[in-house]
Amino acid sequence: MNLWASADQPTLEDFGHDVWWIVLIKVVGIFGVLVLMTLFAIVFERKVVARMQQRIGPNRVGPRGYLQSLADGLKLAFKEDIMPALADKPVYFLAPVIAAIPAFLAFSVIPLGPTVSIFGERTPLQLTDAPIGVLIVLACSAMGVYGIVLAGWASGSTYPLLGSLRSAAQMVSYEIAMGLSIVAVFLYAGSMSTSEIVAAQADGNRLDFFGVEFTGPSWFAVLLPVSFVIYVIAVVGETNRAPFDLPEAESELVGGFHTEYSSLKFALFFLAEYINMVTVSALAATLFLGGWRAPWPISIWDGANTGWWPLLWFFLKVVVALFVFIWLRGTLPRLRYDQFMRFGWKVLVPTALVWILVVATMRTVSREADLSTGQVALFVGVPAALLVLAGLLLASRSANRDTRVMAEQASAGAVHATDPEPDVLPPAGARRRPAGSPSRAEGGFPVPPMDLKVPPSPRIRRESSAAGADPGTTVVGTGRRGTATIEEDGDV
Repeated sequence: MNLWASADQPTLEDFGHDVWWIVLIKVVGIFGVLVLMTLFAIVFERKVVARMQQRIGPNRVGPRGYLQSLADGLKLAFKEDIMPALADKPVYFLAPVIAAIPAFLAFSVIPLGPTVSIFGERTPLQLTDAPIGVLIVLACSAMGVYGIVLAGWASGSTYPLLGSLRSAAQMVSYEIAMGLSIVAVFLYAGSMSTSEIVAAQADGNRLDFFGVEFTGPSWFAVLLPVSFVIYVIAVVGETNRAPFDLPEAESELVGGFHTEYSSLKFALFFLAEYINMVTVSALAATLFLGGWRAPWPISIWDGANTGWWPLLWFFLKVVVALFVFIWLRGTLPRLRYDQFMRFGWKVLVPTALVWILVVATMRTVSREADLSTGQVALFVGVPAALLVLAGLLLASRSANRDTRVMAEQASAGAVHATDPEPDVLPPAGARRRPAGSPSRAEGGFPVPPMDLKVPPSPRIRRESSAAGADPGTTVVGTGRRGTATIEEDGDV
């Protein structure tokens, strides 16, 4: 029995019949909503992180600093555009465009609300839909990888290239986990259309636990919690957000693939990142949180899912999802890259595959044995979940043991790995020996050769003159143990 469905619920037959000006209004409306959501998300993130870190955050531009992101956008638009000398100019120019356009297109199949009246015309609050609507979102997110890879390659620099390769490997790896996480949603909804998935979550779900029946809206986040958790983790990695922001690791790769970009081109990359955040948050609300339908207890009100009210419930869910992104950024440290990739391939992907088998078994048992969803979850889902958890713990321990053994072998093979560190500093001016590492009796630590012959700075030359050093030496440091110098042959 469909307790929450109404005549305003769009179906696939309702799309493709709008007049041209309704389509134009929808296109301009979605573009404006995404730009405004980007401006809001930037200020929202800075405010929330500042509150977590007990700071004030932006508070100068506009009332309480709410126009700071608008000022930053205008500043980026009017900054000087710098083109690297070694850049491939056509590809360098097209890369941010390729990254930004799919981010806008992915939002075209997201249902924002039911069928409403716009200037007397009945139309769904959704630009378009298709029997494979969710796959359109996945395809658009995959197209964004091309813009990132081309940006790193066309910059003509090493660090952007390494950042783009990292980003491509990361996004492709976690897109697989994200795609597998929503297969269970397709099995329950019986469709890949976004509007029909929202309609499937409107059905009243009967839960029967030992003779006690409960009826409520069947949000897939409740019925498929493993899929929801995998999706949340995967989209954080797929959007390059902390703690998975390894393509933009400032301590390793400067700014990542967009290091050589400035002005409006950099703004397009920035816009694409935040629009992708909004898109995956909207997709999470559509697939797992009931879409535009009101949560309980607001759903008790008869008019909660009619008219323009569902637009409010939908964007409230999107804002909550954006808060989770920001919460993770302000809480968790960045992962190491090998840990991050191992987690995606050895934990998320196998867990998603096993969970698909569990969900398919639950669906088959519930249909053949005429059991309720609660009974199937209790007698089939819980034991299967315990088995999956035990397997993951064993696999995690095995992977950690292998990593520990490899680290011990590497440390055992290192030169002087077991040599205790001296408790005193080496004497100043100790010469570097040409071969091998000197022992403590011979004095000093090995230092790298000064092969670059970098000319000393004026400050060092002044210090050298003031210290009365020989003309062929340069003072590099003065301490309580003496003065260290570099001779002409590069020895210290």
